[in-house]
Amino acid sequence: MTNQAPVIEIRNLHKSYGELEVLKGVDITAPAGHVVSLIGSSGSGKSTLLRCANLLEDSQQGDVLFCGEPVTWKGTGANRQPGDHAQMIRIRTNLSMVFQQFNLWSHMTILQNVMEAPVTVLKRDKAEVEASARKYLDKVGIGDKCDAFPAQLSGGQQQRAAIARALCMEPKALLFDEPTSALDPELEQEVVKVIKDLATEGRTMLIVTHDMRLAADVSDHVVFLHQGKIAEEGPPNTLFGQPKTDRLRGFLSATVS
Repeated sequence: MTNQAPVIEIRNLHKSYGELEVLKGVDITAPAGHVVSLIGSSGSGKSTLLRCANLLEDSQQGDVLFCGEPVTWKGTGANRQPGDHAQMIRIRTNLSMVFQQFNLWSHMTILQNVMEAPVTVLKRDKAEVEASARKYLDKVGIGDKCDAFPAQLSGGQQQRAAIARALCMEPKALLFDEPTSALDPELEQEVVKVIKDLATEGRTMLIVTHDMRLAADVSDHVVFLHQGKIAEEGPPNTLFGQPKTDRLRGFLSATVS
């Protein structure tokens, strides 16, 4: 695995919304089989960075590489956008995103929700996808909810269905955007357990989270963003145990209390 290119690599990324500069030259590397967590206060640029990684947002400057392949751009600055539509779709389908708000289709059963993208986007065989979808719903602990509709499930169950949906795409990496923040503490633990299980399997994951315990438990590498820049990064035991900067110490004491 030493020669393998990282699944996601971001170099010197800049992102603005008009006059507001949200990311100010950020570098992130997510090697295969590694879990990288992004922490920081609201507005630090964590979710924006995640959305730039799978090309849901266009960045103005810097490089995004997927398995060593650089994203092709056209235009510059505010007009920059991906220049190769087929490449963009291919990258996006290999980076499955799990959102804070579960984004399930309310008119479809849980099984249909999980099957939809592999069948319509990847054009995979329906019977094969159904078997795969049932396997992943079992994996996240809601195999008995295949025929239920999202409204009939708790928030924790809906988020687990969203994770099964992401897994069913057989992606190279999973991107989590605050996967537990819409849940109350009891339901949060159901989702945390699933994420921990995925981490032990050696899945590549990029996680934006406000849950410091989750970041500490599952990450190989933690990145602390502050005002659009990386203020500190390193292995979780160092970052949480011996923070070097006042900014990180202040953030952690506020979060823990």
